[in-house]
Amino acid sequence: MTTVVEKAKTAPRKRKATRQGTSEPVKQDVHEVLIVGAGFGGLGTALRLQQDGIRDVVILERAADIGGTWRDNTYPGAACDIPSNLYSFSFAPNPDWSRSFSGSGEILKYVHYLADRFNLRRMVRLNRNVTGLEYDEAAGVWSAVTASGEVFRGRSVVMAQGPLSNPGLPKIAGIDSFKGHTVHSAQWDHEYDFTGKRVAVIGTGASAVQIIPALVPQAAKLKVFQRTPGWVLPKPDFATPGWNRTLFRKVPASQAAVRKALYLGHESVALGIVWNSPLTRVVEKVAEAHLNRQVKDPWMRRQLKPDFRIGCKRVLMSSDYYPALQQDNCELVTWPIARISEQGIRTAEGIEHQFDCIVFATGFDVSNAGTPFPVRGVGGRELGQEWHRGAQAYKSINVSGYPNLHMTFGPNSGPGHNSALVYMESQIEYILKAVRVLRALEIKALDVKSHIQARHNREIQKRLAKTNWNSGCKSWYLTEDGFNATMYPGFATQYARQMASLDLKDYALIRA
Repeated sequence: MTTVVEKAKTAPRKRKATRQGTSEPVKQDVHEVLIVGAGFGGLGTALRLQQDGIRDVVILERAADIGGTWRDNTYPGAACDIPSNLYSFSFAPNPDWSRSFSGSGEILKYVHYLADRFNLRRMVRLNRNVTGLEYDEAAGVWSAVTASGEVFRGRSVVMAQGPLSNPGLPKIAGIDSFKGHTVHSAQWDHEYDFTGKRVAVIGTGASAVQIIPALVPQAAKLKVFQRTPGWVLPKPDFATPGWNRTLFRKVPASQAAVRKALYLGHESVALGIVWNSPLTRVVEKVAEAHLNRQVKDPWMRRQLKPDFRIGCKRVLMSSDYYPALQQDNCELVTWPIARISEQGIRTAEGIEHQFDCIVFATGFDVSNAGTPFPVRGVGGRELGQEWHRGAQAYKSINVSGYPNLHMTFGPNSGPGHNSALVYMESQIEYILKAVRVLRALEIKALDVKSHIQARHNREIQKRLAKTNWNSGCKSWYLTEDGFNATMYPGFATQYARQMASLDLKDYALIRA
């Protein structure tokens, strides 16, 4: 599978656009803000900019439609593990969620609602796969080049492509040799009929625990290949009663109150999941009780019980994963995979398991040690090279030497206990402040000072050393050498406080 990063490395360098039949360059507009990605981050940023009167915004989306990860993840059972009323923007609430934890289709419908309700589609340019960003220091302008050679220019750029956008395949010998059908969870093949098939699922993470219960009723035989078991908490998913939706529509303050309660509840969980505390033992006991209640066989319970502290890896939410594993046509395989063969999967003890289809529920290539495409800043410096040992930024959103470049879900902004959109809202508001400053002061650019960025990251890494994420297990939160470039070591409230103000003393103000 070719990733966007690989494509970007081989993409042609930017060409100057010319008028047809002449060598005269086409005059290109310089937009106030360019946004890469039309998922939650890109659309949410555009929405808030528009609400603040900033309308010269262009969103570049590589796909044929908007939606980001919720457009791409359409596998059976796909849903959010954060309550619906918290996994939505506070400035654009949806009173009509059908369930407490919504499925991917309903979340995508909400994304489309945002685009339609706030007239954001006029900003979106579909089928524009950005292959590079480059800063013109003299002009104070960013140029985004697409795979087709188009160039878009902007004073400010927001990288909102998201961390979960490029499917990741495991490093397994012979992965290209299988003669049967293969499916990745983020590129689901809806034309393939699983009925009566022998199916393998590789992975037992957040996607797998949703896919497996959906495939068990269809497959003749389903084998689940587990490398490491995860901590699983019960998922209190239920249909939203009609009176509840009516109340939210007629009394919006009631929905705001529910959202606040959910937010505070998730904040309290941080005490057990982010740090090692007495509450950590409590959360583990809840997960262990869930396992013991749903899995009766002692040997299977042993195979499914993690040997690492809860929170070290992503905590899973499911009430139907364990029951699915115990169905007569389902088998849990815990032997390590030695290689993939033409007929199936060969495990370390020498057994070859034969299949019609292999499902890779193996997550994404998270850019915590690079960028999805080349990003060149002041003096031609390249962000991917600077991040090769692990990504770093100031407040997760700006990087020194890359003026007016902003990120949603940049380095060390990941939540482990609360809604991603809570963190994203803080980032969007910070971006809005930066664009306002450029307007108000009539300056060319803001560039965070390198020593300010370095001091911020020293403090972040010092705090991360005391968290459960850095307690010894391997996870996608960490780079291969153990550097945590992903998670924010604190409460969402602390993150919001960090992002509440843009201090100009932290930035070099570049004038025309």
